[in-house]
Amino acid sequence: MDPFDNVLGRTMNIGLGSARRTILLIDADPHSRAALRLALEGAGFSVGEAANDEEGERTALRIGPDAIVAELMTDRAHGAMGIGERLLAHGDGTIPCFIVSTAADALMGAVGLHEMGITGVFLKPIDPAIVIQALRTRLGSGPRTAEPSGLGHA
Repeated sequence: MDPFDNVLGRTMNIGLGSARRTILLIDADPHSRAALRLALEGAGFSVGEAANDEEGERTALRIGPDAIVAELMTDRAHGAMGIGERLLAHGDGTIPCFIVSTAADALMGAVGLHEMGITGVFLKPIDPAIVIQALRTRLGSGPRTAEPSGLGHA
């Protein structure tokens, strides 16, 4: 059984309560992660962080994110799938996955992001207010449901 088959079945918000939505940030730049983490936590989100796809995979399994905001990793060796791609490959897009890129304009014309299950693209440098607004819109402002939806429902 693939570990991603059960990602949302494991919800964990240590010391933060179950009402907070959990966001997984994956970005190689620690300063970018820290700035966005502070803004998201200030807006009431619980945040998990990872510096790369492997770390992101472990963190996703531990925290069961409600959404993922991941830097587009262009230097992956041997074409390995990234965290967002792996999650999307095992579900039908239940976990909103936002890409952060400095090359968003090029991506928009070249790749059908919606067909890949990508919810949206943020251009670096990121405006935290826009990210917060997008996450609130996508996830809703209410608390998590008591029953996780799993990766098999849209």
